[in-house]
Amino acid sequence: MRILLVDDEAELTDPLSRVLTREGYTVDAAYDGMNGNQLATASSYDLLILDWMLPGKTGLEICQELRQHGKTTPVLFLTAKDTLDDRVQGLDAGADDYLVKPFELRELLARVRALLRRGGSPQNYETTSGRLVVADLELDCDNQVAYRQGRIIELSQKESQLLQCFMEHTGQLLTHAQIMEHLWQDEEQPSSNVIAALIRLLRRKIEVGKETILIHTVYGKGYRFGAGSVELM
Repeated sequence: MRILLVDDEAELTDPLSRVLTREGYTVDAAYDGMNGNQLATASSYDLLILDWMLPGKTGLEICQELRQHGKTTPVLFLTAKDTLDDRVQGLDAGADDYLVKPFELRELLARVRALLRRGGSPQNYETTSGRLVVADLELDCDNQVAYRQGRIIELSQKESQLLQCFMEHTGQLLTHAQIMEHLWQDEEQPSSNVIAALIRLLRRKIEVGKETILIHTVYGKGYRFGAGSVELM
């Protein structure tokens, strides 16, 4: 997988290039917009990581020009611009994701993996800010769609809400009562066995074949979500 990283902050670009290389990616780096645009136009990349504000040509301009020329390479913006209007402007320009500086390295790597998986998908899905990533599972909360191992997983409204609840509380024990309250806040709550049935349906969708188990039953108490948990029977 080839990644182009364009950022004029050498103190960020150089160590990030080394980290991505250690992760197994082939990385080209540029420190200004003109050089970055030339590389993005002339070469084939699986992912572009662009700073918004660049000398010569902004990351926004690079992204807009690529989209105008029909290039669909996933674009991840790294920027200090963090207002809603900025995010909307970036996504409208054709960006697939948006990460505000300063950021956690593990979140960046998770987003890189998610975009690379999506880039290899036969269908393109618009990325919004309402996403969660845990291990190799990504949830697009706004569109009720999950992605895992290159699979596109269509979810019902309750399945999506349940998965969002789990992913927002990764590693935590969630009781049946807590899950019930999250899913049916102001609605009449169903019988308790509805939770077990909903979890069975969700497991069938997100845990296929030899994929790592993510939803773990804690007998008599509830459920714990995460790749590192141990199922207790």
